[in-house]
Amino acid sequence: MTKHLKIKIMGRVQGVGFRYSAMHAALQFGIMGFVRNLPDGNVYVEAEGTELQLQDFLDWCKKGVPRSTISHISTIEGILQGFNKFEIR
Repeated sequence: MTKHLKIKIMGRVQGVGFRYSAMHAALQFGIMGFVRNLPDGNVYVEAEGTELQLQDFLDWCKKGVPRSTISHISTIEGILQGFNKFEIR
């Protein structure tokens, strides 16, 4: 069953290649959706996939990239959007 998550990743996540790496991780796990920077310095993701795919992606988000520092991740389940790719916005 496909689910939709709205994910906010807080910490040092801008200027470290997080979005680019998140896109590659999402593609690796079969996640569809998008990632974008927020004005407050955090990163926002909308992701769709199976429960297992989303858990794998969230586990990756918790680690981030070598130069990032993840302080908190919040997730909210949303309504399926039917994304057919994953992109950086």
